[in-house]
Amino acid sequence: MFADKVITIESSSVPRARLFIIYTGGTFGMTYNADGVLVPFNFESILEHLPVVRNMGLSFSVSSFQQPIDSSNIGPEHWRAIAREIQKHYDNHDGFVILHGTDTMAYTASALSFMLENLAKPVILTGAQLPVSDPRSDARENLITALEIASAVDNGRPVVPEVCIYFDYQLLRGNRSRKVESMQFDAFDSGNYPPLAKAGVKIDYNTTAIRPCPKGALVVNLKLDNRIAVLKLFPGITKEVMQSVFQANGLRAVVLETYGAGNAPNEPWLLEILRTSVANGLILLNISQCPGGRVVQGRYQTSRELERIGVTGGADMTTEAAVTKLMVLLGKYDTDVVKKKLSENLAGELTP
Repeated sequence: MFADKVITIESSSVPRARLFIIYTGGTFGMTYNADGVLVPFNFESILEHLPVVRNMGLSFSVSSFQQPIDSSNIGPEHWRAIAREIQKHYDNHDGFVILHGTDTMAYTASALSFMLENLAKPVILTGAQLPVSDPRSDARENLITALEIASAVDNGRPVVPEVCIYFDYQLLRGNRSRKVESMQFDAFDSGNYPPLAKAGVKIDYNTTAIRPCPKGALVVNLKLDNRIAVLKLFPGITKEVMQSVFQANGLRAVVLETYGAGNAPNEPWLLEILRTSVANGLILLNISQCPGGRVVQGRYQTSRELERIGVTGGADMTTEAAVTKLMVLLGKYDTDVVKKKLSENLAGELTP
């Protein structure tokens, strides 16, 4: 999936950090050809677009997909390839920056946060709403600051040893993020968790919000099980629609996007579908449709029955985190262990 050639660029004879850049595709790495069409540019020419990188005192290597893709086409096989690439170059680099399209960036960041267990180095995803060749592009600032964050150390230890998204002057925890804007530069938000840093004249780190550096060795979880469905409840949802989802062949888990604090209609036929599904071994995870707040099953009568049935409350997880967490857990454990670990805070994805 990755090109054979890894480009190494030295911006200093004695670099203060060695970073690894992974280019997957997306708006960031586009430039206009002679016909005025946006096409991916060769990353060997990155210094032509960003000459300031020469003055950052860094050494970095660049690896890219053989065929850069729109992030709408990203899937588990790409996450595995990225995780392998990080594992391959982990010992020889101080941090990683992933250039990625914005549409599924939060899914990739969430997936990597669970796949890269015991991560002790920064993995910063960034991208752009306008290509780097555009005069008004946000690509330059996003990449330059992402490189600064990926190389930042305090007392010899990385400042941000976790998977993050840097976009529009904010550093967000990857598995707390979601895309909220397609036309403005502030494309991402983490409504249930504060920014890890804000970039102004200097970068102000919110050290109390950043995960501590783990002590164990890096473990890369590559086995993913994507036999998952996401069902968003809405007023008027029919029995036939529900059944078509829950009776899908091979299905192992369903993320239920419910109302408010985890509430669902108490229609007898709906509860019976859920009850039968749980009895048959299907995992049901309750996530709120609200961008802020959390699921509290049993707080209202309309969610008390979900608790009795055996639906697992997803606390304040995003849908992106819920889906990717399930994929990783289903790839490692049996149903009972998955249910238990869904409620545990594994990578900063939920507030206990």
